[in-house]
Amino acid sequence: MASLYLNSLLPLPPSHPQKLIEPSSSSSSLLSTSNGNEVALKPIVINGDPPTFVSAPARRIVAVGDLHGDLGKARDALQMAGVLSSDGRDQWIGQDSVLVQVGDILDRGDDEIAILSLLRSLDGQAKANGGAVFQVNGNHETMNVEGDFRYVDARAFDECTDFLDYLEDYAQDWDKAFTNWIFESRQWKEDRRNSQTYWDQWNVVKRQKGVIARSILFRPGGRLACELARHGVILRVNNWLFCHGGLLPHHVAYGVERINREVSTWMRSPTNYEDSPQMPFIATRGYDSVVWSRLYSRETSELEDYQIEQATWFNVFPDFFSYQVNKILHDTLEAVGAKAMVVGHTPQLSGVNCEYGCGIWRVDVGMSSGVLDSRPEVLEIRGDKARVIRSNRDRLHELQVADYI
Repeated sequence: MASLYLNSLLPLPPSHPQKLIEPSSSSSSLLSTSNGNEVALKPIVINGDPPTFVSAPARRIVAVGDLHGDLGKARDALQMAGVLSSDGRDQWIGQDSVLVQVGDILDRGDDEIAILSLLRSLDGQAKANGGAVFQVNGNHETMNVEGDFRYVDARAFDECTDFLDYLEDYAQDWDKAFTNWIFESRQWKEDRRNSQTYWDQWNVVKRQKGVIARSILFRPGGRLACELARHGVILRVNNWLFCHGGLLPHHVAYGVERINREVSTWMRSPTNYEDSPQMPFIATRGYDSVVWSRLYSRETSELEDYQIEQATWFNVFPDFFSYQVNKILHDTLEAVGAKAMVVGHTPQLSGVNCEYGCGIWRVDVGMSSGVLDSRPEVLEIRGDKARVIRSNRDRLHELQVADYI
């Protein structure tokens, strides 16, 4: 594995793997060789806490972009990716595939906790079949842990209130409660809808209760903050790098595992102690942080500060700008031993696409009804090749698949 690290900026993964994921004895994870023989698939090896470096030999990898609280679109995307059943039972059908969701599950929609629960449930099912589900946190996850609720849908506050009440029935069994929420949330939502009155929209006490519930769940050390802390902001699976906004050379110099560890520690640690860790600025704040960086994506209507400078340089010296960005991307990928980077964050009006020799793939298509309400698209990766899976313009379940690049 040491050969994958091309300079001293990035520390090697620990000598002992954190976790092995092997197919259960009942699953049939076999790999066909060129001579027609079948050999057992090697286990997935995870290094880092939270997961940072993952070896997933011969696995099909599927990347899904920003979901922003839209459970219906999340299910559509996962079904399109071939990992979720379409019978309404939310069963993993991806066998030994690896699913990576690149952040921004929170905000702009009303089923955020249900999506988090669904992914956790699918992860357990996937591991039983030699697969896995990974997430990387985006800027909207870190914003909510910080207490920034500017983009929270009003109904999402209701989900937080319901979820806190629901937890009382499970006492201390968090894992069971959390994974079961995807199966229970619909009924809670319907019950709340049936009990609503015309005056609820002006009920200040009700809204305040929702804000308090969200604060309890997402503040550092809260139940859902700790759940988010299980995931990093940077993940490398085989030779593919996943992050929400983008990785830059100064992030690598700081240390990829260090960044993940510091963000996770901040999310898990209550803030009512003098020695509580501060929010890791390099990962979570500023337009050149891991979860905010838009260097690799120009499709945005929010050209402020850092983006304006980029746009100006691009308009005046487009070739020079592209050369500089390509060099930054190449240097970053070389430093972490990766072939390409997969990011979300900025909705791509043209759908999932790649640039700079396909060194960067952009998978946020704004599918949530709270964003662009566009049709889902996903990125499928096999070995060193990638292709886009999208639906037919008129029929969601008639898929169009591009050639591998």
